[in-house]
Amino acid sequence: MATSEEAIASLVHAYAERIDAGDLEGVAGLFADATYRSARGVYEGGEAVLALLRRRVILHDGTPLTKHVITNLLIEVVETADTASARSYYTVLQATPALGLQPIVAGRYEDRFVRIRGTWRFTERFVHVDLVGDLSQHVRGGFT
Repeated sequence: MATSEEAIASLVHAYAERIDAGDLEGVAGLFADATYRSARGVYEGGEAVLALLRRRVILHDGTPLTKHVITNLLIEVVETADTASARSYYTVLQATPALGLQPIVAGRYEDRFVRIRGTWRFTERFVHVDLVGDLSQHVRGGFT
C-alpha cells in the first residue's frame, strides 16, 4: 500500500502524464470535485476544467506534443485531518513541426488534497505562471 506522500505524488505526476497524452477527460477527472485556479480564472469541478482544456489546448494529432516536467515537489500531510498540500515547479517542453524543441512555459503548482475513504483527491490547484516562451503551438490566447 502506498504512503500518503506516494499517493499524492502520483496525483501530481498523473496530471503531467495525462495532459501530455492529450487525455483531456483524464485531466478533468483529477479535478472532478476540485477548484482549478489560474490568472485567467477559477474553474469549479471536472466539467469546467474539461471545457477550459477543450477551448484552450491545441492538439496536434491528438496530443499537445508537450512534456510537463515536475520538479521540487514538496508534500505536507496532516494524517489526522485527512488533508495535505503540495508545492512543485513545472517546466513545459514542446516540439512541433513548426516549432523546434524548446521550453515554452515554467511556473509553480500549489495543490491541496483530501483523503476520502482511503483515497487521496485534489481539492484545489493554483497554477502560477512565472516564465513564458512561445505558446503559439500550445494554447489559444496565451497566459496573459
